[in-house]
Amino acid sequence: MLFTKKSIEGLQAEAAGESSGLRRTLGALNLTSLGVGAIIGAGIFSITGVAAAQYAGPALVVSFIISAIACGFAGLCYAEFASMLPIAGSAYTYSYATIGEFFAWIIGWDLIIEYLFASSTVAVAWSGYVVSFFEKNLGIHIPAALSGAPYSFDPATGFAATDAVINLPAILIIGIITFMLVRGIKESATFNNVIVLVKVVVILLFIVFGFMYVNPENWVPFIPENTGEFGSYGWSGIFRAAGVIFFAYIGFDAVSTAAQESKNPQRDMPIGILASLAICTVLYIAVSLVLTGIVPYSMLNVPDPIAVAVDAAKLPDGSLALAWLSPLVKIGAIAGLSSVILVMLMGQPRIFFTMSRDGLLPSIFSKVHTTYRTPIVSTIITGATAMVIAGFFPINVLSELVSIGTLLAFVLVCTAVLILRRTHPHIERPFKTPLVPFVPIGGIVVCLSQMIPLPLATWERLIAWLAVGMLIYFFYGVKHSKVNEGRTWAPLGTVRIMVGVLSVVFLSYVMWAHFLK
Repeated sequence: MLFTKKSIEGLQAEAAGESSGLRRTLGALNLTSLGVGAIIGAGIFSITGVAAAQYAGPALVVSFIISAIACGFAGLCYAEFASMLPIAGSAYTYSYATIGEFFAWIIGWDLIIEYLFASSTVAVAWSGYVVSFFEKNLGIHIPAALSGAPYSFDPATGFAATDAVINLPAILIIGIITFMLVRGIKESATFNNVIVLVKVVVILLFIVFGFMYVNPENWVPFIPENTGEFGSYGWSGIFRAAGVIFFAYIGFDAVSTAAQESKNPQRDMPIGILASLAICTVLYIAVSLVLTGIVPYSMLNVPDPIAVAVDAAKLPDGSLALAWLSPLVKIGAIAGLSSVILVMLMGQPRIFFTMSRDGLLPSIFSKVHTTYRTPIVSTIITGATAMVIAGFFPINVLSELVSIGTLLAFVLVCTAVLILRRTHPHIERPFKTPLVPFVPIGGIVVCLSQMIPLPLATWERLIAWLAVGMLIYFFYGVKHSKVNEGRTWAPLGTVRIMVGVLSVVFLSYVMWAHFLK
């Protein structure tokens, strides 16, 4: 029962029909814009500074290239599946058709980390830029108690209380975008297209004008010497930074969650995935070079590194050279982060929607609004949960969780391509991943190499999250699975006891180690 697969032919028939109730309104340009909208966000406007300052130094550009290679491999695998199985469930559905229900559940539950926590992470970064813009450009002060997380996290000391009460701006932006997503996918995509244009123009302005004020001495040494601690500069730091800023690349896979709302998914899904990935990779490499060239990497451990770089560009008389660009950068960041939140909050409900239709989650998650044709209940639940997470947790904890969850999803999708090529070699594939098995294997190896250097605490949180998922699957999903409907499994009671005990023990350890100790 754990390894029962969904029929490839059945999924293709479902994709060809209109039984989902979702409305097909998105073309290739919309899908590419959704990908760019999701990729260019907190990764480039916020996480880049932390990764350069703490892990890689100027060699951050190498970290971006490593992550781009991993994403390129994974993107090619996603493109094959998205064209062949244009279903809203993304990697969850791909795993269901190739590896079986148990692994599909794991990846579906894991995708919640990617989309739900990503939207919360970006909302925190959005809040930082909004507070800065209001304070420095409009003269409006937002109290720190209402614009920060009530808890901070340090890898050495763990969680600690701060003077903040709640991150109110982060909560408000999630609420507004959730309302937009309930109203309709076409309206949301149009809004996304506009703000994607704004942030790409701002990034190009930063690259072109910022390059004039690059000091090559800031690139020396290009790879800072390792401090003696794994992941702190040197090559281990480059790979750790690659794992952390991998967060910057998530988004192209979110395109696949809109498959059932695409006009021509067989053609448009690969275009949307690969074009958005290519555009953003070029922009990321250029931005990281300019960023570390203007400002010494040790000064970039801030939530708004691009704004810091703009303020650091000086004329010979000491005056600000790019003062005119400072407010534009903040506006571009605010717009850019808004589009990321939108795409992430759009992707998660569609994962819930598909899992619910398979019986692994309650049927209320697959309820579609009669007028707007959007998954209303799952959208509202996702938005409400993201508001709580963004309001109370710091950005570094959230971003590392998103990175490890995304990497795990990519590993399973690359593995699924290998399996499907062997089990269904003759099935029609509108887009075929080239150089199989080398590309999927390359994706698996590179993604795993970025997962391994991530902090132990991040691994513990991932396992704790999966433990919660195991409890839900074995105590609800197994019983209501539509693929296994009518079948029984004799040792289920024993397995439930074992899963329950192991999950509770591990969750208790994580709670003690990270919150109570």
